[in-house]
Amino acid sequence: MTETALDPVTQAVIDSFAPASRHDPYPAYAVLRAAGPLVPGPLGTRIVTRYAECDAVLADPAWSHAEEPDLLHPDSDVELPGSFLWMEPPDHTRVRGLVSAAFTPRRIEAMRPHAERIVDGLLSAALAEGETDLIESLAYPLPLTMVCDLLGVPAAAHADVRRMSAGIARGLDLDALLSPDELAARTTAVHDFTAFFGDLVAQRRADPRDDLITALARAGADGETMSPQELLGTLLILVVAGHETTVNLIGNGLLALLHRPDQLDLLRRNPDLALPAVDEVLRYDPPVHFTTRTAHAELTIAGTTFAPGEAVIVLMGSANRDPDAFANPAALDITRYAARPRPRRHLAFGLGLHYCIGAALARLEMQTVLQAVAARVTSIELLVDRPPYRPNLVVRGMSALPVRLRGASA
Repeated sequence: MTETALDPVTQAVIDSFAPASRHDPYPAYAVLRAAGPLVPGPLGTRIVTRYAECDAVLADPAWSHAEEPDLLHPDSDVELPGSFLWMEPPDHTRVRGLVSAAFTPRRIEAMRPHAERIVDGLLSAALAEGETDLIESLAYPLPLTMVCDLLGVPAAAHADVRRMSAGIARGLDLDALLSPDELAARTTAVHDFTAFFGDLVAQRRADPRDDLITALARAGADGETMSPQELLGTLLILVVAGHETTVNLIGNGLLALLHRPDQLDLLRRNPDLALPAVDEVLRYDPPVHFTTRTAHAELTIAGTTFAPGEAVIVLMGSANRDPDAFANPAALDITRYAARPRPRRHLAFGLGLHYCIGAALARLEMQTVLQAVAARVTSIELLVDRPPYRPNLVVRGMSALPVRLRGASA
């Protein structure tokens, strides 16, 4: 029997989210953009494919993010602790306001020496090994250590936090894509997370310290401005988003430079390009490719009217490669965000109410990695043709990045 071929757009929708395309979904995105700014998507949604429309949806508070758990996890047997990520004003304003004090530009900049020390030690160990997996030796430990230190998680518990976070990060994907074992792992991870961080909150209330858990626990206890459930949900999203996405940012960025050694050489000659290079990597291959929004009023995008309750998938990974928004978008150009006038902002951190609260910290961590690699690594060779990717769809990234390194003294 001959199978009937799918039409190109339907096939591109499938390819955009298929495990086999994790390493390179961009050809499928190009097909979707060519088909129009809106194409039919899964779960009764429309996929927003182009930059202008993605930008408009993300910037409009009438498009809500609060319905995403019900959209992706309608039959879940465990409730992911609620966080400001899935809130709308006034609750979102209240809870995010309590957290934002830890992410001011001054506080983030004060963390730079700590990040530099961590990267220096990790890179020294990786160079000593010669052959190393950069995900395990650099991309994971840096953001995990940074977010745990910010929160006040004891160093002995970092491995447990990583395990819990990994189970939750995979569990953010659509329930229909998860195996029974993965669903069970999510349930275990959420229960373990709730118990572990619930104990830490109780300890900090009894014995306050100079860390974010103490600050948030005190806010909840003194002002009753954050419920226990909101506090645990906030800690969950800070842990998962605070390091899982940055792991993938670091991995994606290093892989992109491995594929474009001319850009790595340019960075070596011009270390001041490290910060604009971070934004170019975020545009070129972001760690999060899509988010969802649900209409809270009758809304019109690209001539299509959405009734309240109808949802869209905002495909930022496609928007960031839109040729109507970026010149030569398929090329990695670390000078792009150093140019004047600056190009359009990328959408890797979102926009509007739900713009990533940890954006400045992620930029600092990635900038630190790029500066250290450019200064200390004279040769870096990819040891596989195609690095393996984790199955994760929402938080997309490699499971390993095996390389051979040489330093200046080697």
